[in-house]
Amino acid sequence: MEDKDLIQELVKSNLLTQVAANKVLKEAFLIQKTPEDLLYERRLVDQVELAKVKSRLLNVPFQELKIEDISDEVLKTIPEETSRTYRLMPVSKTKDMLVIGMLRPDDEKAKEALKFIAQQQHISLGIYLVLFSDLEKIWRRYSPYKSEVEAAVKSMSGAGVEGGQKVIGLEEGTKVGEEAPVIKIVASTLRAAVEMKASDIHIEPQRSRLRIRFRIDGDLQEMNSLPLSLHQPIVSRVKVLSDLKLDENRIPQDGRFRAVIYGQDIDFRVATFPTPTGEKAAIRVLDPSVGVKSMDELSLIPWNLEILKSGLQKPYGMIMVTGPTGSGKTTTLYSLLQEVNKEDVNIVSLEDPVEYFIDGLNQSQVRPEIGYDFASGLRQILRQDPDIIMVGEIRDEETAALAVHAALTGHVVLSTLHTNTSIGVIPRLIDLKVRPFLLPSSLSLMIAQRLLSKICQDCKKPSPAPPEVQKIIKEEIEALPAEVKKIIAFKEPFQVYHGSGCAVCKDKGTLDRQAIYEIFKMTRELSDMISRGVSENILAEEAKRQQMVTLRQDGIIKALNGELLIEEVLRETVNEV
Repeated sequence: MEDKDLIQELVKSNLLTQVAANKVLKEAFLIQKTPEDLLYERRLVDQVELAKVKSRLLNVPFQELKIEDISDEVLKTIPEETSRTYRLMPVSKTKDMLVIGMLRPDDEKAKEALKFIAQQQHISLGIYLVLFSDLEKIWRRYSPYKSEVEAAVKSMSGAGVEGGQKVIGLEEGTKVGEEAPVIKIVASTLRAAVEMKASDIHIEPQRSRLRIRFRIDGDLQEMNSLPLSLHQPIVSRVKVLSDLKLDENRIPQDGRFRAVIYGQDIDFRVATFPTPTGEKAAIRVLDPSVGVKSMDELSLIPWNLEILKSGLQKPYGMIMVTGPTGSGKTTTLYSLLQEVNKEDVNIVSLEDPVEYFIDGLNQSQVRPEIGYDFASGLRQILRQDPDIIMVGEIRDEETAALAVHAALTGHVVLSTLHTNTSIGVIPRLIDLKVRPFLLPSSLSLMIAQRLLSKICQDCKKPSPAPPEVQKIIKEEIEALPAEVKKIIAFKEPFQVYHGSGCAVCKDKGTLDRQAIYEIFKMTRELSDMISRGVSENILAEEAKRQQMVTLRQDGIIKALNGELLIEEVLRETVNEV
């Protein structure tokens, strides 16, 4: 099956637009990946629907699997390396037959590998088409993180220094860092973090042990506890990878490195921090297949999506994304940049740091230590003939003034700001000494967002909301714009959802995170208000007039749809409008 055949069949089945299809084929050629891989990475097509199309084209039966039903004995029939290389997995085994799940049943090299396995085991083969997500789950079964690390620790004979606080010299640190068991421990930790879709790794020396924690779905979880004597060798290995100074442990250091994990280029951003028990290392995991999403994947309700797309089509103006640290602001900015990333548009960005590298963008990392900060960089950007400018964050008066100036001179400016709500953008910019009369001409959209835990869709169960919650939901639903109420159609008594816990979510009841949004527009009425002087109460009245869907209302809609926990929505949002 040719890649083009699959793409065109998806277009015929209305699973992919022709514009998106052409973009996928072009990008796959440029970055030397298969179009199918891009479909998985960008989540452009539902995996099940994609598998059904492939099944029809290849005439191979498709089966959805329960990975927990595959025994360890069956798993051993196919080596991990073979499974990853040829994208196949064992499904079941009898005396005479081994059933194999394949992502690409037409792969000739994979067929040859399977023939060899069948001859070795004197057994016949059955083939099914399976989902890529099922393959990812089975790969996790192959590599249990704790057992790998335990084996590496056992293989070490007296490595490290008791107490973990010895200052290691440059040569000594390099030598320790290059020991095979330590390399194995660090590699296993990085691989496990990618597999579990962790956003951060924390390597933390405690008084009597070394603690390794991952941040998964916004929550820190302890993944391993190691002897404190391994602290210095492990941190030294991380420093070697990041090209940091091994003999400096008195001050914080920043670095980054890239590694290929399961065929993906993963960037790791490293920050060390001195503590009384030794250096702590925090590693941000920047997986491009997780971090960069299209606008349609941002979980925006149609009302907000239409407002955002309309604002993005304007020839100039500032689009500000606000929210606390870790609320997904950068992900939203990258999604907007993906939407406008075209051949005839010059996009220049200033970031601290560059988290994801995107083809077609001119991305630059600021370096305040040498005088290259957001303000000085923004001055230079304006000499680069930009159409669209992305500034990672507006932190000071000078950057705010330059960003407003760029918007006034015919540029689209995307940036982030720390405020709690969308209506807080205007007072915050005024606080940064931006002249109020400039805001109506420069501001276009103000977006606030939060990231909340998403209910596991495999084990969610409905139940009536408590009476006090019923009252809150009813009030918020009644306050929604008429057009939004038409498409949601929720009936009393309102049903909310909770995850009961299953193998997919590891009995947590939640899996991944999802954003809620509110979008405040610059209007003629708002412009008049600003000219007369503003307060947040006046701005809140304007938000009601323009029928803004608030963070709480957006969260309630998603909670009633079975996507978010209603308790978390109410806890994380304040009805200020």
